[in-house]
Amino acid sequence: MEAILEATTRTGRGKNEARRLRAAGHVPAVIYGAQKAGDAIAPVQVAVNPKEMMRILHSASGVNTLITLNVEGGGTQKVLVREFQLDPITQHLLHADFYRVNLERKIAVKVPVVLHGEPKGVKQQGGVLEFLHKEVEVECLPTAIPEHIDIDVAELELGQAVYVRDLAANASWSPLSDADLMLVHVVNVKVVAEPVADGAAAPPAAAAEPEVMKKGKTDKEGDDKDKPKK
Repeated sequence: MEAILEATTRTGRGKNEARRLRAAGHVPAVIYGAQKAGDAIAPVQVAVNPKEMMRILHSASGVNTLITLNVEGGGTQKVLVREFQLDPITQHLLHADFYRVNLERKIAVKVPVVLHGEPKGVKQQGGVLEFLHKEVEVECLPTAIPEHIDIDVAELELGQAVYVRDLAANASWSPLSDADLMLVHVVNVKVVAEPVADGAAAPPAAAAEPEVMKKGKTDKEGDDKDKPKK
């Protein structure tokens, strides 16, 4: 997915400048990197509309959205989101970092995994589906970043799994994650012994040993004890 975002250059820095920008309905952002050989690589300080930015981050492609950044006085640049910062309480956008991309050079990105179907091992065999890794790192051109990677788990039986090496071949991207990385599998339900509730019958105790073994004395020793002393 691609999106368009307007940006304005800024010269001020620091917390006071950031507060001023937010009060005016913008958030500070920085552009890093060179889009092509020979470009200046000095970071560029800009400001963007937080609502438009959050709309991009909440889209299906999220941080993998290829953005056409129209910088006032600085031309048009193709960028991806490198990092962003949210207020921990309000979840409002506080800051964003972009990096320029070369549309003809492949990049490494992490793409979410989406599961489809209900496994046979769950529906028919009483197992449980465990989703172990929800992202896969892939290599692709910036214009060919997949929104997600689909895995059909309907035929998975108890004890079976899907690894990175099992992903369907795709001409637009290739996996970088370890081929032996397990993404999802179907396992037996773990049974945990429950504690005995108050008032419930306790499990039967072990059978008591014969009384003679507890005393540790023979009948003869008992007879000698009963004889009168001379």
